[in-house]
Amino acid sequence: MTPDARFDEAARTLAAAERVVALSGAGISAESGVPTFRESGGLWEEYRIEEVATPEALAGNPRKVWEFYEMRRQNMQSVEPNPGHVALAELETLFEEVTIVTQNIDGLHQRAGSTRVLEVHGSLWKAKCLEGCGARRDPFPWPASQIPPPCECGSILRPEVVLFGEMLPTDVFEEATSRAVRADVALVVGTSSVVWPAAGIPLAAQSAGAIVIEVNPEATELTERFDISLRGPAGEILPRLYERVDKLRRVA
Repeated sequence: MTPDARFDEAARTLAAAERVVALSGAGISAESGVPTFRESGGLWEEYRIEEVATPEALAGNPRKVWEFYEMRRQNMQSVEPNPGHVALAELETLFEEVTIVTQNIDGLHQRAGSTRVLEVHGSLWKAKCLEGCGARRDPFPWPASQIPPPCECGSILRPEVVLFGEMLPTDVFEEATSRAVRADVALVVGTSSVVWPAAGIPLAAQSAGAIVIEVNPEATELTERFDISLRGPAGEILPRLYERVDKLRRVA
């Protein structure tokens, strides 16, 4: 099948849906200039995971961990949502239900206008008590007034992100799975499909009867299991897809 034929098939499939779930990964944020982790020039070439992104690092040197996340929050001040983020937000005008399940912690989907965003890896813009007293700061302002920021209980706050070795937040992941299994179409956008269990979200949707449409510049480990794969940047493909689906639904 030619790329144009695959695009047409994806548009017709999406136009017939009522409930859509989209799993987004680092690729869509990279198009806005957000550094990735594993690629050449990524964050893990400059920082050691075990020193800034693990529970052990947080317990042993919370200041260093907070400095790492404050650096990331500072970098986000010059970053804007790209057309891919905007197109996903615009899908909400067409369908009964659109849910974004994102592995990203940057908040770009919300800034683009998406209203149903499930952040399975947490957020740069939230903080919670390190000792679990229940205190949360949402949003947590930038810049932090003190590093590490104090909690009212006498402990400190931690970034509300999932560190390496931690479980995903159960409530968020369960809701993401619930939304996936009732979706008609699952979009997989800008993710390499290697980070589990988030990578299993579209497969759960597929098992429940959804059609899975992948949008990514390169093939991934799960491409052969998906129904339709569109090659290219999200910022180019998703706006075109939105426009085509909008026209098809108007005609219908």
